[in-house]
Amino acid sequence: MAARGLVLASILLFSCFAETCYGVISFSSLQRTLVVTASHRQGLLKGGEDKITVTWALNQSFPARTDSAYKTIKVQLCYAPISQVDRAWRKTEDHLSKDKTCQFKVVKRPYSNGNQTFEWTIERDVPTATYFVRAYALDAEEHEVAYGQNTDAKKTTNLFDIQAITGRHVSLDIASVCFSAFSVVSLFVFFFAEKRKGRKSQQ
Repeated sequence: MAARGLVLASILLFSCFAETCYGVISFSSLQRTLVVTASHRQGLLKGGEDKITVTWALNQSFPARTDSAYKTIKVQLCYAPISQVDRAWRKTEDHLSKDKTCQFKVVKRPYSNGNQTFEWTIERDVPTATYFVRAYALDAEEHEVAYGQNTDAKKTTNLFDIQAITGRHVSLDIASVCFSAFSVVSLFVFFFAEKRKGRKSQQ
């Protein structure tokens, strides 16, 4: 029994140690070493139609080898504060594993210290809201070690609005009209057939 308790205690201790070493990554601990821009057409952007061109690179004002641990870049679409109000499922948390600010993947690719660009078509399931773009630099173990974003620290500049699709598609509307027309024609054909059948039975 004592041995069993010792094993359980060891497992719990190891789990806590692992959480301390790797699990608790806070956003406030990350350096903003990446320069990120997001370009798109002016006005309201539409899901499933419009594109956003994201560009990122290392900020050259940092010392050489600042990016020595960077292995992967993960770019995400993130909710702006105005679209997080009274929405707990979009809440910003300093603990990155609990943070719900950035929920939509734009691209994930190996890191390169030169300028990188990716053109992303806004996905159809992106909700109507105000957004910005953030890029995380990940190390070999897929842990966030740095970041950059196309807005300021308070997330008030260079924001853009996306309108979700209504859920209806032109092809669905056409199919609906055709089905309705077919139903009406079928109803009339059935009505006249029954009427004709009734006349024959009376004769």
